[in-house]
Amino acid sequence: MNVDKVLDVKGLACPMPIVKSKMAINALEEGQLLEVHTTDKGAKNDFPAWARSGGHELLKHEEEDEVLKFWIKKG
Repeated sequence: MNVDKVLDVKGLACPMPIVKSKMAINALEEGQLLEVHTTDKGAKNDFPAWARSGGHELLKHEEEDEVLKFWIKKG
């Protein structure tokens, strides 16, 4: 995947990963890709819901060494 911006919000608790992701995706053009790294376990539920509600597409998510990674395409 061709990522346009990587956002590291590891160590931040809810709601900050979503707040910072919203700011980051607002700076992107439609169709660009945001990659988010977080350690907030609530993100598993928060990010799919947030992406849907904002008209964005959650392309993929995975967990690696306690870090959750999300790839979100701006809609």
